[in-house]
Amino acid sequence: MSYIKAADVLPKEIIDLIQKYIDGEYVYIPRKESNRKAWGENTKGKEMILFRNMEIYEKYTEGMPVDHLSETYYLSPKSIQKIIAKFKLENQ
Repeated sequence: MSYIKAADVLPKEIIDLIQKYIDGEYVYIPRKESNRKAWGENTKGKEMILFRNMEIYEKYTEGMPVDHLSETYYLSPKSIQKIIAKFKLENQ
């Protein structure tokens, strides 16, 4: 996220009003609810994690033990077990 100068985008009246409440401080203005994006929408992160998790489940079903999967994917055994449990539920 980058900062923009209020003076470059807001009318002086609005800046004066904001300064009445917070003078010289940083303010975060969130996006409108209708403009928000879901996590991973701008990147391929969500897809990559899904692909990784499918791969983990596949290797597990082929016989790879949880501790080996944990070392291979740098995840805790508990995280591996959660991934496996989720895919088991989906594939029932």
